[in-house]
Amino acid sequence: MKITNVEFVISAVRPDQYSDDALPEFALAGRSNVGKSSLINRMIMRKGLARTSSQPGKTQQLNYYRVNERVYLVDFPGYGYAKVSKVQRQQFGTMIETFLGDREPLKMVLHIIDIRHEPSKDDILMYDWLKHYEIPVCVVTTKADKIPKSQWPKQVKMIKQALGFHPADRHVLFSSETGLGRDELWAVINEAIEESNEEAAETEEVSIE
Repeated sequence: MKITNVEFVISAVRPDQYSDDALPEFALAGRSNVGKSSLINRMIMRKGLARTSSQPGKTQQLNYYRVNERVYLVDFPGYGYAKVSKVQRQQFGTMIETFLGDREPLKMVLHIIDIRHEPSKDDILMYDWLKHYEIPVCVVTTKADKIPKSQWPKQVKMIKQALGFHPADRHVLFSSETGLGRDELWAVINEAIEESNEEAAETEEVSIE
């Protein structure tokens, strides 16, 4: 996908701060320091728009990035970082649950998992939560450049088994360093947008009839 325009729009913490222009939204969820900001920067081909940090737990809001005036990437706070206070973790959980629970423009959650490690308890809870509420999900295994290519199949299989990965869900192998998976992930996003538009058109036709 050719990127012609990218804009950081807002850091939101409440529903009244969410975008209201009805563009399709794709949220990025994952544990702290899993590489969500680096993934965004690779996806939009901008080195520093999404701020990366060696300090886990730095993102504490829902960060909205508008791409090509047609889609939002929404970066969630990372979960599972022990040094974030219990109160903050509860606030993050409430904020994310509020967003995911009733957000019509949300088309899919990109569930980011480090390919080098077995999914954490929080990773599994997030995936189960998304499946329970029937929110479309694409599992993105990041940092593929950090291990030999020969280990990719074994690691991906281990991650899918730990999550209880549903065959209907999508999976993309990704590297923010090399760009592996970028085109495939944009294809997943564009396909979800097209399917949503088709469903909306069918609903409109039914209502007219």
